[in-house]
Amino acid sequence: MSFIRGYDRENLRELVDIDECAVRLEEIEDQRSLPALLERVWLLKVLGRLDEALTLAETTVRQARMAGTRKDVLRARVLRATVQQFRGAHAAAEQELAACAEEAEGQGWITVAAFAHQHRGKNAFDAGDFDTARDSFKQSLFLRREAGAADRELEVTLLAIEATERRRPSQLVAG
Repeated sequence: MSFIRGYDRENLRELVDIDECAVRLEEIEDQRSLPALLERVWLLKVLGRLDEALTLAETTVRQARMAGTRKDVLRARVLRATVQQFRGAHAAAEQELAACAEEAEGQGWITVAAFAHQHRGKNAFDAGDFDTARDSFKQSLFLRREAGAADRELEVTLLAIEATERRRPSQLVAG
C-alpha cells in the first residue's frame, strides 16, 4: 500500500495523507521485522516526528547489519540519511547517500543505486546544490531505465530534474 499521493513540485517531498499515515503507524507500532521498522521510520519522518524517526533509523540500521542482507543495510542507511536531510543535516546525509550509491553501483544493485541517487538528489535540492541534485537525478533516471522501471518511477525522476532545472541560476556566458 502506498501512502504517497504525489510530490510537491517546490520541495520534492512526498505528499501524503497524514491521517492514513498515523493510522498505519499505530497498526505496526509493535512489529519488529525489518520491513516494519523501515516503514515505521518512513512514517515517522513524513509525520514530522524526526527525533523518533532518527532514533528508530539507528536501530533499524543495526538490525539490518545483524540480521539482514547487505542490500537491507543499504536501504536502511538511505532511509536514515533521508531523516538526516529532513532534520537539515545535509552534509551528513550527502556523505551517507553518496557512499550508499557508490557501494550499490559497485555491487551491481541497480535499483538500490537508483534509490540512493534519487535521495541524494533530493538532499542536494534541499541544500540548494542544484548541480549535484541534477547530476544525481540524471544518474537515478539512467539506472531506473536500465532496470526497466515503471513509467511512474521515471516520471517522478523527470519531474525532479525539471524542478532542479527551474531552480538553477542561469549560466552566464563569458564574452
